[in-house]
Amino acid sequence: MLVHLQGPWNPLLGRLTLQQIPYQNPILLGTFIFVAILGVIILGATTRYGKWGYVWREWLTTVDHKKIGIMYCLVGLVMLFRGFIDALMIRTQQAIAVGPKSPGFLGAVHGYLTPFHVGQIFTAHGLIMIVFAATPLLVGIMNIIVPLQIGARDMAYPYLNALGLWLTTAGAALVMLSLFIGNFAHGGWYGFVPYFELPYSPGVGVDYWLWAFQLSVLGTTLGSINLIATIVKMRAPGMTWMRMPIFTWASLSANLIALTSFPVLMVALALLGMDRYLGTHFYTAGMGGNLMLYNDLFWVWGHPEVYFLILPAFGMMSEIIPTFSEKTLFGYATMVIASFAIGGVSWGVWLHHFFTMAAAPSVNSFYSVSTMLVGIPTGVKVFNWIFTMYRGRVRYELPMMWALLALFLLLVGGMTGMMNAFASSDYMWHNGVFVVAHFHMMVLLIAASVFGAVEYWFPKVFGFKLEQKWGKWFFWFMVLGTGWVFVPMFILGIAGMTRRLDYIPYTQWAPYLHVMLVGMAFYVVAVGFFVAHLYVSLRDREKNRVGADAWGTTRNLEWMTHSPVPAYNFAFIPHVNARDEWAWRKEHGLAELHAGDYEDIHMPKNTGVPLFLGIFSMGLAFALVWRIWWLALLCLALIVALIIIRSFDRDTDTTIPAQEVDRVERAARDEVTENGPASDLLGDPVVATSSIRSESGGMGGKSSAAQPAWAPMDR
Repeated sequence: MLVHLQGPWNPLLGRLTLQQIPYQNPILLGTFIFVAILGVIILGATTRYGKWGYVWREWLTTVDHKKIGIMYCLVGLVMLFRGFIDALMIRTQQAIAVGPKSPGFLGAVHGYLTPFHVGQIFTAHGLIMIVFAATPLLVGIMNIIVPLQIGARDMAYPYLNALGLWLTTAGAALVMLSLFIGNFAHGGWYGFVPYFELPYSPGVGVDYWLWAFQLSVLGTTLGSINLIATIVKMRAPGMTWMRMPIFTWASLSANLIALTSFPVLMVALALLGMDRYLGTHFYTAGMGGNLMLYNDLFWVWGHPEVYFLILPAFGMMSEIIPTFSEKTLFGYATMVIASFAIGGVSWGVWLHHFFTMAAAPSVNSFYSVSTMLVGIPTGVKVFNWIFTMYRGRVRYELPMMWALLALFLLLVGGMTGMMNAFASSDYMWHNGVFVVAHFHMMVLLIAASVFGAVEYWFPKVFGFKLEQKWGKWFFWFMVLGTGWVFVPMFILGIAGMTRRLDYIPYTQWAPYLHVMLVGMAFYVVAVGFFVAHLYVSLRDREKNRVGADAWGTTRNLEWMTHSPVPAYNFAFIPHVNARDEWAWRKEHGLAELHAGDYEDIHMPKNTGVPLFLGIFSMGLAFALVWRIWWLALLCLALIVALIIIRSFDRDTDTTIPAQEVDRVERAARDEVTENGPASDLLGDPVVATSSIRSESGGMGGKSSAAQPAWAPMDR
């Protein structure tokens, strides 16, 4: 039975009224005007240049893993900007609202934001940065790179891949919509129970949070199934487990975490939804429920989620550092073991979030030790990266600079994490900004790895390098902003400042808060340099065109195909002969194998069904937020109907003719020839087969030639 709600409701619009549109808030009104103008410009330009057909065919209905990965990254980038704006508003509010004599603006007693608005910003910032910024960026890069690294033509389930994207996008759109219709949750990003129960939060903010979160969780779970199946079943011939690139190993371990932890969160959110909509009492202690049940379920997901984010970042660093050290990665086998050790230990640390709940000393001791155990495999990775650089020919290009920054942030975040792992010290700064600063070190190392990965793989995806000068300005101002924001935050955390404050009562903290605001100014300048970086790169793209091996010292299979990568990835499925296959081929003069006549290639056909399922899922979530029951039933019926109709569709494949493959391959080779001699970029051309066989040897992954034998030909 549905819960009866106080307040207005009508059958047509549910709880939605004109009063729910915050047009009297100047900040939200200005934001709406900016978004509306930007939307009109984008839609107008698309119409003006007649690109709607192209957008529909090539992007909105695509099942190409590369384009889906790019769209994941675009969603993550947009939400990263939104989350940054939230952070800027928080830092500005706290720098102004210090002491009883601090001024008030826009209806606030202190600062310019009311406590209710500050609560919404804190909640949105946490949810967006973790779920709708970091996760889509990492999933997008895994989508693009993993099939290329294992020699596959696409993901195992292309249709499911597109569905995961559009469900995630629907969740992100729902968060953005809450800016202009209604409001967002204001009790913390992970949902305090019982505060998120209906009696304490009767508005629609928690419902926006709940359904946006649930859509993202569903999309990420589908994506994890797809990536695991792709890695397990679609590796190229010869790519044994111990020949897989480290980024692929990291992606596998991360998605095993996702597959086993995200369903737990789905259950936690579903039970909360039943409490709010059906009147159950899973989390209300007075009616037989248990509020700690929610906390346990949430953090059983929440802390493995941290490693779901960090492991792909570690994998990116493990690809960048060997390339720009011009060496094989040190300790390949131990890196693989460390990745799975981190994933395994991640399941035994969640209770360190409850050190202050008066658990038994034995319980706190167990989770304290398990938390510290994570440092062992992480330390193995750090030493392996350092030994990879040791006596290497290190080149400080932008991807390497970002990787080194990520390594430094990992050391800072790891050391402060060990401090938090002690239950006794956690009593001092639990729920304080010291923990916030520590967590941001870990999140920023993910951001640094992502920026490094974008710089590194961008030429592979788009065919030209990003411009370096503006990129380095962006890098250095990010470094300045990080130091100026988070060093004072560590100090304030030790001094006793708690998180989520809209008013700061102690004036002696003001200097630190003002220094942090200067750091945010550095971040703002960094964003400007980032925009300039992208603009100049696009403007000068013809000048910065590259061949297959953009950096000259790359090692893995993705650098064997053309830049940009054709729709079919590889004209011939490569046969893998060594761990660092591309480096091995260059070493033995096999950089441009041509196996003979091309053949027709079967690829999945584009479909608009995932897009419409995403749209109807967003409509269903919006209807549930506002209790518009007819719209909810309509959207649910359309979702079920689309799924049934799709199940009868047998025309899901298309064929790229051999003549088209030949044309694309010739055009790509001609472009490389125009840019420079093929041997400079690809090595000496070799036709058909080779008389050299290789076996991988040693923990460093070095290749050694064996007795002459025929190497299998790419097919």
